[in-house]
Amino acid sequence: MMSDIYIPQDSSLIEVPSFGLQPGMYVAELDRPWLETPFAMQGFLVQDQSDIDYVAKHCTYVYVDPNRKVPLSDLQKHIENSRKLAPKEKVSIKAEFNRAKVEFESAAQAMEKVFQKLEKNNAVDVAVMQKVVTPLIDSVFRNREALAALVRLKDKGTYIFHHSLATAVWAAVLGRHLGIDRMTLEELALGASIMDVGMSEIPDELLQKQGPLEPHEIVEIRAHVSNSLKIVHKSGVSKKVLNLVACHHERHDGSGYPQGLSGSEIPPLARIAGLADTYDAMITKRPYAEPRSSFDAIQELSDMKDQAFQGSLVEHFIQTIGMFPTGSVVELNTGEVGVVVEQNPIRRLKPKIVVILDENKQRRDKLALVDLTDVNGRDSNQPSLWIRNELSVGAYGIEPDDYFI
Repeated sequence: MMSDIYIPQDSSLIEVPSFGLQPGMYVAELDRPWLETPFAMQGFLVQDQSDIDYVAKHCTYVYVDPNRKVPLSDLQKHIENSRKLAPKEKVSIKAEFNRAKVEFESAAQAMEKVFQKLEKNNAVDVAVMQKVVTPLIDSVFRNREALAALVRLKDKGTYIFHHSLATAVWAAVLGRHLGIDRMTLEELALGASIMDVGMSEIPDELLQKQGPLEPHEIVEIRAHVSNSLKIVHKSGVSKKVLNLVACHHERHDGSGYPQGLSGSEIPPLARIAGLADTYDAMITKRPYAEPRSSFDAIQELSDMKDQAFQGSLVEHFIQTIGMFPTGSVVELNTGEVGVVVEQNPIRRLKPKIVVILDENKQRRDKLALVDLTDVNGRDSNQPSLWIRNELSVGAYGIEPDDYFI
């Protein structure tokens, strides 16, 4: 299957909005294959404003190589400035977090009703699901970090429908990072939200089983894909959505199911949804497993690169949410505790943190905003700071959303 979505292969490249380019930047990849554009060569140095205007006519996003021509510090400034200017990313995390709270709660309530009706009449209300995902896509465009943080911090309700909603968000966040257009993002989020509706036909005792599954039980669980296809097909969704539902458990190395597809045989939207599904399952409490920290989940996904999942796609997912996602409660090497409030698009282990507790785990009199890219911490007399480990949500009574700025 050929793709109309381009996933860059080089994970070291930095995504920049086309209008945010600056002379001196080296464009290494586009948001689509080079052959689908009029550019004469693969890779070029931006010379002047006319180059920027020409790129913007053909691409929404491009991928800049930070190791060519422009010093890293200058490139980071350019990227930060371009993101500030971007009309689709201009809302602050705090403002978008508060707005997304209301929309996410409304979406969760609507989705719960959809799943309740699904159990009664074995049909999914796609019209309602589309209304559910639309405001979430809007939020992803305004500030994807805020919505991602909300999903991580939200109290978990019934696993299946909450997991479906969360997976739709993770998929949309990654899709937005990859430069996918709005219409396709909506199909991606819709597909991710309904791809497990076939689970409604699996007995509850099997879904709630705490021990390892027997071979015949694995077969029964895997049948949810065909169950989902039957249900979704009746609803009249697009072919892209159907392909996503059919292939979201296929894996890059051919180890997935039901068809054992591999590599480019797997539709791009299904690859994204499968990765999002796996990540959310890892960080969510289930009957047979305790939740992992996001850091541990990311480490495990990293081990799956070019095995279960396309390596470059995993890297872009890590770039999107960070090694320590926004909203994480973290402990520094000094013993201090804080909340991650903003990602660094270049240095994933060095986000911005609001330090709340001192080294003795006592509340500080005054909060400190620390950018870990500043190797000397808060002043030249301080030792270098780094994150020692991620703590559980609610550790030391800290509510992360109180500290977004």
